[in-house]
Amino acid sequence: MKLTRLVGACEDGECPTLYTTDRGTFVVQGSLLTDRPSGIPPHEALVEVPVELLRRAVRGNLL
Repeated sequence: MKLTRLVGACEDGECPTLYTTDRGTFVVQGSLLTDRPSGIPPHEALVEVPVELLRRAVRGNLL
């Protein structure tokens, strides 16, 4: 899968980031939630990202 960076919270690659893929999907990089809410299947993961990251993507017409 090829990731294309849309917007990130910093430039060093270790911060919340929003990507598009060559499969027509989005990938979100963020902090992995270790306290699993009920109803989330074991084969899925949840990440937390700041609201400002998504606002920047929308303001930049990336979504």
